[in-house]
Amino acid sequence: MMTSMQRVQTTLAGQEPDRVPLFLLTTLHGAKELGLSIRDYFSRAEHVVEGQMRLLNKYRSDCVTPFHYASLELEAFGGNTHFIEDGPPNAAAPVMAQSEDIDHLLPPEISQAAGLQRVLEVTRELKARVGDTVPIIGSVISPFSLPIMQMGFGPYIELIHEQPQRFERLMAVNQAFCVEWANAQLAAGATAIAYADPMSSTTLIPRSLYLQTGHRIAMETLRQIHGPTAIHLASGRGLEIAHDLMATGATAIGVSALEDLAEWKAATHGQVTVIGNLNGVTMRHWTAAQAQAEVKQAIVKAGRGGGFILADNHGEIPWQVPDEVLFALREAVDCWGNYPLDWMESRPCPEN
Repeated sequence: MMTSMQRVQTTLAGQEPDRVPLFLLTTLHGAKELGLSIRDYFSRAEHVVEGQMRLLNKYRSDCVTPFHYASLELEAFGGNTHFIEDGPPNAAAPVMAQSEDIDHLLPPEISQAAGLQRVLEVTRELKARVGDTVPIIGSVISPFSLPIMQMGFGPYIELIHEQPQRFERLMAVNQAFCVEWANAQLAAGATAIAYADPMSSTTLIPRSLYLQTGHRIAMETLRQIHGPTAIHLASGRGLEIAHDLMATGATAIGVSALEDLAEWKAATHGQVTVIGNLNGVTMRHWTAAQAQAEVKQAIVKAGRGGGFILADNHGEIPWQVPDEVLFALREAVDCWGNYPLDWMESRPCPEN
């Protein structure tokens, strides 16, 4: 039996491991395990470490993550975070009230950002706990997507189209920060970096604009990150730009629940690993039987030949998803995900 690290490495190499890897990215569920509010849970590194280790033992996911919440990066630029009781923390007000603020913007010092230092502390401790047996997935927001929080979506769209020089300056600042932040996580023990880039999704912008902006920026940024990267469009569509995403050098791509895994597997031709695409929104209401059916369908569509990691479609399983569903996902992978996938042609694995 392979370790989780061996399983994932074999999958990324385009080969079939012992079974389909399962990434249960239960970022928020650690707070439930410790009986803490989400705010209190993320306030101390030891809470997140303990939460991740308990969840690893409970659900037997094939990864752990030091990720807290996206607006930690906004906090590094001087912004604030709004906490709610039953969902992910969100960015508060933008840090730039007008586009002229870009002229004086500088990359934040990671050593001076308390939230980022907390993530690095979690990363180091997770590495001490799991060693080389379980992948540790770090995360950055792409330079192209971070401005959605920095200035708001509407003003950012206007900036792209109307102020190209300021747009390029903002990208330079964000890129310097993104590269330093990604490499700091890798140096602390992260195995790979998830490059969250929802702005590049064809759900938000056309391919023509993506090629002029997000694609170019990803090409420049990913080659400066000193470890494997996975592009995640955070639920957005990306099949139309699949080959463009592959050209960035990313080793894996997260797939939206709005798209078909079989089409993605065919489009990538085994050149990158496909991650996804269980619907985290509807997952909140699944029965155990529905969860098993979704897992089986995903494996049928994308499991053959390796190059597939089963996960949710957004990169974070909602707080409201119950244990019953998460255990059913784990059990279904144990049932249907063992290589070789002979049950597709012969007697199926019995239902649990």
